[in-house]
Amino acid sequence: MNQRWIASLCLLACLGACSSDDDELKAWMDQQKQEVKPSVEPIAAPKKFTPQAYTGLGAVDPFGAQKMSSGNKLDANQSGAMLASEAKRRKEPLEAFPLDGMVMVGSMTRDKRQYAILKVEALLHYVKVGEYLGLNYGKITKITETEITLREIVQDAAGEWIERNSTLQLQETAR
Repeated sequence: MNQRWIASLCLLACLGACSSDDDELKAWMDQQKQEVKPSVEPIAAPKKFTPQAYTGLGAVDPFGAQKMSSGNKLDANQSGAMLASEAKRRKEPLEAFPLDGMVMVGSMTRDKRQYAILKVEALLHYVKVGEYLGLNYGKITKITETEITLREIVQDAAGEWIERNSTLQLQETAR
């Protein structure tokens, strides 16, 4: 029984001590609130909005036939002759791959001739002007340090054959 009394007295003493700490804590917090002055910068005034007139009405419709035929149209004789010559020649290995599956990873000059280095399905290929690549009869017309320019023969929206220029640009990181 004595032990219960002693434990009760200790508990009461602890609770009494906590209540005095609570008062001190509240006093300290009130003092800190008075000392701290928040510094809030004023918000800048909003900028004036000036509406712009829409000028795209006179532009070419991106989905229209005019946009699709932006390449050099070939007349029937030209397209027939060009397609016949393209069909007769032997296909080169890189014509089996689409252009979007090719990555230009470098270029080099050997014997005063410019070569581009292409990565296709984890293999490197050296190409030069005059060679073909891609699925649309793409013939390389120019090679610089940063890009390959080629001429492709494709059908437009109306079914007519046109020449179109495409480029493959140097990629910093090969995929």
